[in-house]
Amino acid sequence: MAATRPDAVALILSDETLSYRQLLDRSHTLAQLFEVTRGTVLALQVVSMVEAALSAHAASLLGRAFFPLNPALSPQRREVLLQAAGGPVADGIELLIATSGTQGEPKVVMLGGENLLAGVQASRSRLPLQAGDVWLACLPLYHIGGMAILYRCAEAGAAVVLHEGFDPQRVWNDLEKYRITHISLVPAMLARLLDICHGSPPPALKVALIGGGPLSAALAKRACAAGWPVCASYGMSETGSQVATLCDMPKGWEPGQVGSPLPGCKVEVVSEDGRPTSGIGRIRIRGAAVMAGYASPQRQTGLGLDQGWFTSGDLGSLDAQGNLTVLGRHDDMLVSGGTNVHPQQVEEVLKRCPGVADAALTSVADEVWGDLLVAAVVAEVDDAALEKWCRNELAGAMRPRRFIRLPALPRNELGKLDRQTLRDLARRKLE
Repeated sequence: MAATRPDAVALILSDETLSYRQLLDRSHTLAQLFEVTRGTVLALQVVSMVEAALSAHAASLLGRAFFPLNPALSPQRREVLLQAAGGPVADGIELLIATSGTQGEPKVVMLGGENLLAGVQASRSRLPLQAGDVWLACLPLYHIGGMAILYRCAEAGAAVVLHEGFDPQRVWNDLEKYRITHISLVPAMLARLLDICHGSPPPALKVALIGGGPLSAALAKRACAAGWPVCASYGMSETGSQVATLCDMPKGWEPGQVGSPLPGCKVEVVSEDGRPTSGIGRIRIRGAAVMAGYASPQRQTGLGLDQGWFTSGDLGSLDAQGNLTVLGRHDDMLVSGGTNVHPQQVEEVLKRCPGVADAALTSVADEVWGDLLVAAVVAEVDDAALEKWCRNELAGAMRPRRFIRLPALPRNELGKLDRQTLRDLARRKLE
């Protein structure tokens, strides 16, 4: 883009605006500093998202894979990731990104230039993006949701307004100040914006891409009623971000519905034996945007893939038209009295209860029930009202048998629920 539209705005920071020509010059300068470092991977653990963005461009100029690391990582976890990513990587690998690790130890995803380009082009087919558009980036760049914005905008010649973290008031102000056309948010961010804004977002906003966790029916309804152009999305690091995205959400939309897979992305739902099923099963994905594999000290590609297929940890279903519904994590499924219970379905019911601000379902071991269901709530209503609500709204095996109250649910920096911490909290409170 620096060659074809050098004076177009590329990056808007808090204290300066860089054209594509200036971004290239700044990246060249930084690349010269990085040339003295060794290896084929440029791994950086930086607090500044500006430094991370410029370093990504510099690594590209050097032909090195860029690996942005969460500044909050403990030294032990950082060392595990660096050992996996260290040493030579396969030709064509441009980005290494750590998974969130909400279900255990994070892994390092390897994405090649072809993977990234395929992901950008697929996204653009569903979410039109062109020169002159402006995408506000308030997601951290050490997650794929943040990094993907840089790649999409660079390919389209659009501008990025880069924030250092999420400040809802600043985001709201900048939506109008910079005539933002696109924004990426997790549900918790959307909720905070709705709490402070009055009326509809500025008319320039065309896309509010919501991902990173389940979007509740109440929040979706509230946002759409306020005029937000909500696009419910499903994706992950292993697929270079988006897999499926649903805009123009229809009346009667249900949580987890994310529409059809993006072009070039094949999605199947498979049973435990790996065969496609018409019911609920594991979601698996194949396509040009799917990762080259997980990084490992052995340096091979294909780790984590089976004949090109990536089998996610998510449960879902496909309807007759090929539209995908995501039901939650396979690892999260509980078995209460012999009945499979998907926490996300119970949580959606709990959040609809008047007086409940947030809710999550976990369990403790029980000789009778197997998984004795425990609802953790941020709520003003008492247990009797919660129990009555659940009796009216949920089948017997899906009803929580205990309630615990928390000032806030344990979540990571992207608002994803930390279910392991929640289980530990429930166990301690009910011992």
